Amino acid sequence: MQDWIVHKVLADAAAKFPDKPFLFCNGQSIRYRELDEITDVLASALLQEGFTKGDTIAILALNQIEWIYTYFAAAKIGVGVVALNVRYRETELEYMLNNSKAKGIVSISGYKGFNFASFFENYQEKVPTVKKYIFIESGFEGSLSFEELLNRPAERRKLEDCKKSVMENDTVIVIYTSGTTGRPKGTMITNRSILESAKAQAEHLSIGKNDCAVGNLPLNHVGGITCTVHALLLSFGSVVLIPEFIPETVLNEIHQMKPTIFAGVPTMFLMVLNHRDIDKYDLSSIKICIAGGSNVDPNQCEMIQFRFPNAKIINLYGLSETSGACILTKLTDSLEKVQDSIGVPIGDFKIKIVDSQLNEVPNGEVGEIAVKGNCRAAGYYGLDEESKLAFSDNGWLYTGDIGYLDHEGYVYLKGRKKEMYIQGGYNVYPTEVENILMSHSKVSFAAGIGVPDPFLGEVGLYYIIPKEGATISEEEIDIFCRQNLADYKVPRKIVFVKQLPQTPAGKIQKSILKQEYMKQLQ
Repeated sequence: MQDWIVHKVLADAAAKFPDKPFLFCNGQSIRYRELDEITDVLASALLQEGFTKGDTIAILALNQIEWIYTYFAAAKIGVGVVALNVRYRETELEYMLNNSKAKGIVSISGYKGFNFASFFENYQEKVPTVKKYIFIESGFEGSLSFEELLNRPAERRKLEDCKKSVMENDTVIVIYTSGTTGRPKGTMITNRSILESAKAQAEHLSIGKNDCAVGNLPLNHVGGITCTVHALLLSFGSVVLIPEFIPETVLNEIHQMKPTIFAGVPTMFLMVLNHRDIDKYDLSSIKICIAGGSNVDPNQCEMIQFRFPNAKIINLYGLSETSGACILTKLTDSLEKVQDSIGVPIGDFKIKIVDSQLNEVPNGEVGEIAVKGNCRAAGYYGLDEESKLAFSDNGWLYTGDIGYLDHEGYVYLKGRKKEMYIQGGYNVYPTEVENILMSHSKVSFAAGIGVPDPFLGEVGLYYIIPKEGATISEEEIDIFCRQNLADYKVPRKIVFVKQLPQTPAGKIQKSILKQEYMKQLQ
């Protein structure tokens, strides 16, 4: 590909297939040319509001057309999008907006009883870099209307000059992943890195212009923006956007729209497969089912194969740090291979397994998975030390995930990053939750681990030492956490204790906590 620049890829698709629908959402369809033209207008409006190359603008919305408009408009003027989750609350929003130095935010007015317009109106002093509040629905006095921006006359000359200034290595999106230090890390994904990952995936899976993907994975995650939107854009295909994951909605869209690709984390598949009325839906159009987030359970594999009779099951491994997929099983792989392995490196990406000294180990030996290639992100926003640890000078990304390679080049995932657990497809780092718990006036100490759960895969179990003389309940902890954390990070199990096992150096021995819990299950 000659230019690894997002807005040029969109322009190319609009020139080749101007009247072909690219996006479907809530009965609305947006053609390639329409998307290019509408985002030109929005990009010009953002320039008029003072956004310039190198700035960042946050998006807090569902999987909706306005999210896509904002992303491509920002990409055209070299403004990086900070992708936020609608489930984030005060602590997370404050940190991420300040850390990313967001100059503005595009937001929905509210979500499930939480009023974002009111929240931001009263919270402006705590996020001083945010100068522009743009609401998709109603906002507050002094905020901007998204609809009004879409109706402004475009300043073409200024816009075209800005487009020319956008480079391959400019940050196009910042996606936050929780850090082991308790500080979320904003991964800076570039024009080139996101397109390299998406193109490698599209070619590996032979995705073409007749393909249509279900867009149920969140757009604030690489599963949504890279593996779905960009993979289909590069293939001149289509995407059916699902605003938020509801099994019945997904099944209805597959039944009516006849998409060919459905991707999800294991929990999503489980919810769809266990839907009580699944027999009423025609799922025969799906030819590829992509499972990401962890190894695919053999029983689930068989259920997917039964319910999606024409589909090939694919295992996908990727990170925000690799801008999307970097390892996939092959279309020709057996079901047994998909159950055992996460696949082979795609495109021209390289994989090696290293020991604790970062020396490469032989095939079959377990170590840390390292990835090399142009899919590698540029680092973590404003976190130089953390960036140096993961993004080496020699081009390798050290994932922190554990696995081994076989003689055929297949990668086998053996374990996740040291403390992280995956709850319903979302990565959770106990340190972040522990920091919130220990900010409670009645909590002396907290330690969390991930434990098995038949539905969500893993859930958080947190051991809490109350302060001397304090009385605290599980309900009180739950309310406090829901006020300060995204709901998928809220502890599902609480155990109050007087002490915790420690190493001679005073560190909590979480391995012992995990062992003791697993013994109780036997």
